[in-house]
Amino acid sequence: MKRGPRDLDEDDVPVRARGGSRPRTRNRPKHENARQGFVTAVDRGRYSCLIDDRAVVAMKARELGRGSIVVGDRVGLVGDLSGGPGTLARVVRVEERSSVLRRTADDTDPVERVIVANAEQLAIVCSLADPEPRPRFVDRCLVAAFDAGLEPLLCLTKADLADPGGLLRTYGGLDVAHVVTSSTGDLSALRERLTGRTSVLVGYSGVGKSTLVNLLAPEAERSVGHVNPVTRRGRHTSTSAVALPFEEGWIIDTPGVRSFGLAHVRPDDVVAGFADLADEVARCPPGCPHTGDAPGCALDAGVAAGRLAAERVDSLRRLLSSRDTE
Repeated sequence: MKRGPRDLDEDDVPVRARGGSRPRTRNRPKHENARQGFVTAVDRGRYSCLIDDRAVVAMKARELGRGSIVVGDRVGLVGDLSGGPGTLARVVRVEERSSVLRRTADDTDPVERVIVANAEQLAIVCSLADPEPRPRFVDRCLVAAFDAGLEPLLCLTKADLADPGGLLRTYGGLDVAHVVTSSTGDLSALRERLTGRTSVLVGYSGVGKSTLVNLLAPEAERSVGHVNPVTRRGRHTSTSAVALPFEEGWIIDTPGVRSFGLAHVRPDDVVAGFADLADEVARCPPGCPHTGDAPGCALDAGVAAGRLAAERVDSLRRLLSSRDTE
Protein backbone atom coordinates (compact mmCIF):
# COMPACT_ATOMS: atom_id res chain seq x y z
CA MET A 1 0.00 0.00 0.00
CA LYS A 2 1.28 3.41 -0.90
CA ARG A 3 2.13 5.47 2.16
CA GLY A 4 0.84 8.99 2.50
CA PRO A 5 2.30 11.79 4.59
CA ARG A 6 0.28 10.69 7.66
CA ASP A 7 1.79 7.18 7.48
CA LEU A 8 5.41 8.26 7.61
CA ASP A 9 7.55 7.32 10.57
CA GLU A 10 8.38 10.05 13.09
CA ASP A 11 11.93 10.40 11.76
CA ASP A 12 10.63 10.74 8.20
CA VAL A 13 8.48 13.84 8.68
CA PRO A 14 8.29 15.45 5.23
CA VAL A 15 9.81 18.89 4.87
CA ARG A 16 8.69 21.15 2.05
CA ALA A 17 11.60 21.86 -0.30
CA ARG A 18 12.34 25.48 -1.13
CA GLY A 19 10.99 26.64 -4.45
CA GLY A 20 9.05 23.46 -5.16
CA SER A 21 6.29 21.14 -4.00
CA ARG A 22 8.27 17.93 -3.72
CA PRO A 23 8.71 17.00 -0.05
CA ARG A 24 12.04 15.78 1.28
CA THR A 25 12.76 13.99 4.54
CA ARG A 26 14.98 14.94 7.45
CA ASN A 27 16.77 11.65 7.06
CA ARG A 28 20.17 12.39 5.61
CA PRO A 29 22.35 9.82 3.88
CA LYS A 30 24.97 8.36 6.19
CA HIS A 31 27.58 7.98 3.45
CA GLU A 32 29.08 4.99 5.20
CA ASN A 33 31.36 4.38 2.22
CA ALA A 34 32.80 7.90 2.18
CA ARG A 35 36.59 8.03 1.90
CA GLN A 36 38.53 10.10 4.39
CA GLY A 37 40.55 12.99 3.02
CA PHE A 38 42.67 15.80 4.42
CA VAL A 39 41.94 19.41 3.41
CA THR A 40 45.12 21.08 2.16
CA ALA A 41 43.70 24.33 0.72
CA VAL A 42 40.44 26.27 0.40
CA ASP A 43 39.67 28.56 -2.52
CA ARG A 44 36.27 30.14 -3.20
CA GLY A 45 34.15 27.17 -2.24
CA ARG A 46 36.49 24.54 -3.63
CA TYR A 47 38.43 22.29 -1.27
CA SER A 48 41.71 20.70 -2.25
CA CYS A 49 41.93 17.38 -0.44
CA LEU A 50 44.41 14.56 -0.26
CA ILE A 51 43.23 10.95 -0.27
CA ASP A 52 46.23 8.73 0.33
CA ASP A 53 48.64 10.28 -2.20
CA ARG A 54 45.99 11.52 -4.63
CA ALA A 55 44.86 15.14 -4.89
CA VAL A 56 41.10 15.61 -5.21
CA VAL A 57 39.06 18.79 -5.61
CA ALA A 58 35.69 18.85 -3.85
CA MET A 59 32.72 21.04 -3.08
CA LYS A 60 30.67 21.03 0.13
CA ALA A 61 27.52 18.93 0.11
CA ARG A 62 24.36 20.93 0.63
CA GLU A 63 23.36 18.92 3.70
CA LEU A 64 26.36 20.26 5.62
CA GLY A 65 24.75 23.68 5.77
CA ARG A 66 26.87 26.72 6.58
CA GLY A 67 29.43 24.99 8.77
CA SER A 68 32.98 25.94 7.86
CA ILE A 69 35.58 23.64 6.36
CA VAL A 70 39.17 24.78 6.84
CA VAL A 71 42.69 23.66 6.08
CA GLY A 72 43.63 20.76 8.34
CA ASP A 73 40.13 19.31 8.50
CA ARG A 74 39.67 15.58 8.02
CA VAL A 75 36.60 15.07 5.87
CA GLY A 76 34.48 12.34 4.31
CA LEU A 77 34.38 12.43 0.52
CA VAL A 78 32.07 10.82 -2.05
CA GLY A 79 31.59 11.16 -5.78
CA ASP A 80 34.37 11.26 -8.33
CA LEU A 81 37.54 10.63 -6.33
CA SER A 82 39.79 10.01 -9.32
CA GLY A 83 41.40 13.43 -9.12
CA GLY A 84 41.28 13.75 -12.88
CA PRO A 85 41.04 17.12 -14.68
CA GLY A 86 37.62 18.70 -14.28
CA THR A 87 36.39 16.17 -11.72
CA LEU A 88 34.63 17.27 -8.55
CA ALA A 89 33.96 15.26 -5.41
CA ARG A 90 31.68 16.19 -2.50
CA VAL A 91 32.55 16.75 1.15
CA VAL A 92 29.74 15.04 3.06
CA ARG A 93 31.21 14.93 6.55
CA VAL A 94 33.68 16.87 8.71
CA GLU A 95 35.32 14.66 11.32
CA GLU A 96 35.60 15.80 14.92
CA ARG A 97 38.47 18.26 15.34
CA SER A 98 41.26 17.68 17.87
CA SER A 99 42.10 21.40 17.95
CA VAL A 100 40.92 24.65 16.41
CA LEU A 101 43.05 27.79 16.07
CA ARG A 102 40.86 30.89 15.95
CA ARG A 103 41.26 34.63 15.76
CA THR A 104 39.00 37.65 15.44
CA ALA A 105 39.52 40.83 13.45
CA ASP A 106 40.03 42.77 16.69
CA ASP A 107 39.38 42.35 20.39
CA THR A 108 35.74 43.45 20.20
CA ASP A 109 34.72 41.57 17.04
CA PRO A 110 32.12 38.90 17.94
CA VAL A 111 32.85 36.86 14.81
CA GLU A 112 35.40 34.08 15.24
CA ARG A 113 37.48 33.07 12.25
CA VAL A 114 38.83 29.54 12.26
CA ILE A 115 42.33 29.57 10.81
CA VAL A 116 43.22 25.87 10.82
CA ALA A 117 42.01 22.65 12.40
CA ASN A 118 43.81 19.66 13.92
CA ALA A 119 47.20 21.33 14.32
CA GLU A 120 49.48 20.26 17.18
CA GLN A 121 51.97 23.10 17.22
CA LEU A 122 51.86 26.85 16.57
CA ALA A 123 55.13 28.21 15.21
CA ILE A 124 55.12 31.97 15.88
CA VAL A 125 57.48 33.51 13.33
CA CYS A 126 59.00 36.80 14.51
CA SER A 127 61.82 38.73 12.85
CA LEU A 128 64.57 40.28 14.97
CA ALA A 129 64.93 43.20 12.55
CA ASP A 130 63.55 44.53 9.27
CA PRO A 131 60.77 44.68 10.45
CA GLU A 132 61.37 45.13 14.15
CA PRO A 133 60.07 42.46 16.54
CA ARG A 134 56.54 42.92 17.85
CA PRO A 135 56.36 41.30 21.30
CA ARG A 136 52.70 42.21 21.76
CA PHE A 137 51.83 40.29 18.61
CA VAL A 138 53.83 37.34 19.96
CA ASP A 139 51.93 37.59 23.25
CA ARG A 140 48.62 37.41 21.40
CA CYS A 141 49.72 34.33 19.48
CA LEU A 142 50.89 32.66 22.68
CA VAL A 143 47.49 33.25 24.28
CA ALA A 144 45.76 31.86 21.17
CA ALA A 145 48.03 28.79 21.22
CA PHE A 146 47.34 28.03 24.88
CA ASP A 147 43.61 28.60 24.36
CA ALA A 148 43.57 26.17 21.40
CA GLY A 149 45.66 23.55 23.18
CA LEU A 150 48.58 23.93 20.77
CA GLU A 151 52.21 23.75 21.79
CA PRO A 152 53.84 27.09 20.96
CA LEU A 153 57.19 27.38 19.22
CA LEU A 154 58.92 30.75 18.99
CA CYS A 155 60.76 31.00 15.67
CA LEU A 156 63.06 34.03 15.48
CA THR A 157 64.28 34.97 12.00
CA LYS A 158 66.98 37.30 10.62
CA ALA A 159 69.45 36.66 13.45
CA ASP A 160 72.17 37.89 11.07
CA LEU A 161 70.66 41.39 11.45
CA ALA A 162 70.11 41.54 15.24
CA ASP A 163 70.94 39.70 18.46
CA PRO A 164 68.11 37.42 19.69
CA GLY A 165 69.24 37.65 23.34
CA GLY A 166 66.89 40.41 24.44
CA LEU A 167 63.75 38.84 23.04
CA LEU A 168 64.70 35.42 24.38
CA ARG A 169 65.12 36.89 27.86
CA THR A 170 61.66 38.44 27.59
CA TYR A 171 60.10 35.01 27.17
CA GLY A 172 62.56 33.05 29.29
CA GLY A 173 60.07 32.70 32.14
CA LEU A 174 57.50 30.97 29.93
CA ASP A 175 59.56 27.87 29.14
CA VAL A 176 58.49 28.16 25.48
CA ALA A 177 60.55 26.23 22.94
CA HIS A 178 62.42 28.42 20.47
CA VAL A 179 64.61 28.26 17.39
CA VAL A 180 66.75 31.02 15.88
CA THR A 181 67.37 31.24 12.14
CA SER A 182 69.29 33.50 9.80
CA SER A 183 69.55 33.94 6.05
CA THR A 184 72.93 32.19 6.04
CA GLY A 185 72.34 29.56 8.72
CA ASP A 186 70.92 26.05 8.50
CA LEU A 187 67.40 25.07 9.51
CA SER A 188 68.20 21.77 11.20
CA ALA A 189 66.85 22.90 14.59
CA LEU A 190 63.60 24.06 13.03
CA ARG A 191 63.31 20.89 10.94
CA GLU A 192 63.67 18.80 14.07
CA ARG A 193 60.86 20.70 15.80
CA LEU A 194 58.53 20.32 12.80
CA THR A 195 59.23 16.70 11.87
CA GLY A 196 56.37 14.27 12.37
CA ARG A 197 53.90 16.90 13.55
CA THR A 198 51.19 19.13 12.15
CA SER A 199 52.44 22.67 12.68
CA VAL A 200 50.85 25.96 11.65
CA LEU A 201 53.12 28.93 10.94
CA VAL A 202 51.79 32.37 11.89
CA GLY A 203 53.53 35.73 11.61
CA TYR A 204 53.05 39.33 10.65
CA SER A 205 54.03 40.44 7.14
CA GLY A 206 57.69 40.64 6.23
CA VAL A 207 59.12 38.34 8.91
CA GLY A 208 60.38 35.77 6.39
CA LYS A 209 57.72 33.12 6.93
CA SER A 210 57.25 32.34 3.24
CA THR A 211 61.03 32.18 2.81
CA LEU A 212 61.19 29.55 5.54
CA VAL A 213 58.39 27.57 3.92
CA ASN A 214 60.15 27.62 0.55
CA LEU A 215 63.37 26.37 2.14
CA LEU A 216 61.58 23.62 4.06
CA ALA A 217 59.27 22.60 1.21
CA PRO A 218 60.67 23.88 -2.11
CA GLU A 219 57.67 22.58 -4.05
CA ALA A 220 55.48 25.13 -2.25
CA GLU A 221 56.79 28.09 -4.29
CA ARG A 222 55.21 30.60 -1.91
CA SER A 223 55.64 34.18 -3.09
CA VAL A 224 58.16 36.22 -1.09
CA GLY A 225 57.69 39.92 -0.33
CA HIS A 226 59.92 42.72 0.87
CA VAL A 227 59.74 45.27 3.66
CA ASN A 228 58.65 48.81 2.78
CA PRO A 229 61.66 51.06 3.47
CA VAL A 230 59.39 53.92 4.64
CA THR A 231 56.88 52.17 6.89
CA ARG A 232 59.23 49.31 7.88
CA ARG A 233 56.32 46.94 7.41
CA GLY A 234 56.10 43.94 5.16
CA ARG A 235 53.44 43.42 2.54
CA HIS A 236 51.14 40.42 2.32
CA THR A 237 52.46 37.76 -0.05
CA SER A 238 50.69 34.52 0.89
CA THR A 239 46.98 35.03 0.30
CA SER A 240 45.55 31.80 1.69
CA ALA A 241 46.45 29.00 4.07
CA VAL A 242 47.95 25.85 2.59
CA ALA A 243 49.07 22.56 4.11
CA LEU A 244 52.27 21.00 2.80
CA PRO A 245 53.55 17.51 3.59
CA PHE A 246 56.79 17.64 5.54
CA GLU A 247 58.88 14.85 7.09
CA GLU A 248 55.99 12.54 8.03
CA GLY A 249 53.89 15.50 9.16
CA TRP A 250 52.48 18.77 7.84
CA ILE A 251 53.40 22.41 7.86
CA ILE A 252 50.53 24.84 7.32
CA ASP A 253 51.51 28.25 6.02
CA THR A 254 49.07 31.09 6.66
CA PRO A 255 48.82 34.61 5.21
CA GLY A 256 50.72 37.33 7.07
CA VAL A 257 48.43 39.23 9.42
CA ARG A 258 48.48 42.74 10.87
CA SER A 259 46.56 41.84 14.01
CA PHE A 260 45.45 38.81 15.98
CA GLY A 261 42.18 39.52 17.79
CA LEU A 262 41.32 37.57 20.93
CA ALA A 263 37.65 38.45 21.45
CA HIS A 264 36.85 34.73 21.65
CA VAL A 265 39.23 34.13 24.59
CA ARG A 266 37.91 34.64 28.13
CA PRO A 267 39.82 37.16 30.29
CA ASP A 268 40.93 34.40 32.69
CA ASP A 269 42.40 32.48 29.76
CA VAL A 270 44.20 35.60 28.54
CA VAL A 271 45.83 35.86 31.96
CA ALA A 272 46.70 32.15 31.85
CA GLY A 273 48.67 32.82 28.67
CA PHE A 274 51.14 34.86 30.75
CA ALA A 275 52.47 31.98 32.82
CA ASP A 276 55.49 34.01 33.96
CA LEU A 277 53.09 36.31 35.85
CA ALA A 278 51.13 33.49 37.49
CA ASP A 279 52.75 33.65 40.94
CA GLU A 280 51.99 37.35 41.33
CA VAL A 281 48.48 37.00 39.88
CA ALA A 282 47.76 34.40 42.58
CA ARG A 283 48.40 37.11 45.21
CA CYS A 284 45.79 39.46 43.74
CA PRO A 285 42.53 40.03 45.68
CA PRO A 286 39.45 38.10 44.49
CA GLY A 287 37.89 39.60 41.40
CA CYS A 288 40.95 41.66 40.50
CA PRO A 289 40.72 42.66 36.81
CA HIS A 290 44.53 42.96 36.55
CA THR A 291 44.11 46.05 34.37
CA GLY A 292 45.86 48.48 36.73
CA ASP A 293 42.76 50.52 37.52
CA ALA A 294 41.84 48.60 40.68
CA PRO A 295 43.66 48.89 44.03
CA GLY A 296 45.62 45.98 45.41
CA CYS A 297 46.71 44.37 42.11
CA ALA A 298 49.77 42.29 42.96
CA LEU A 299 51.26 42.90 39.53
CA ASP A 300 52.17 46.44 40.57
CA ALA A 301 54.01 45.15 43.64
CA GLY A 302 55.80 42.58 41.50
CA VAL A 303 57.08 45.24 39.12
CA ALA A 304 58.10 47.55 41.96
CA ALA A 305 60.07 44.76 43.64
CA GLY A 306 61.79 43.79 40.40
CA ARG A 307 60.23 40.34 40.25
CA LEU A 308 58.32 41.09 37.05
CA ALA A 309 59.28 42.80 33.82
CA ALA A 310 57.23 45.96 33.39
CA GLU A 311 56.80 45.34 29.65
CA ARG A 312 55.20 41.95 30.30
CA VAL A 313 52.69 43.40 32.74
CA ASP A 314 51.99 46.26 30.34
CA SER A 315 51.36 43.80 27.50
CA LEU A 316 48.88 41.80 29.60
CA ARG A 317 47.05 44.94 30.66
CA ARG A 318 46.83 46.25 27.12
CA LEU A 319 45.30 42.95 26.02
CA LEU A 320 42.74 42.96 28.82
CA SER A 321 41.85 46.63 28.34
CA SER A 322 41.55 46.38 24.55
CA ARG A 323 38.55 44.08 24.91
CA ASP A 324 36.50 46.99 26.24
CA THR A 325 38.06 49.98 24.49
CA GLU A 326 38.89 48.98 20.94
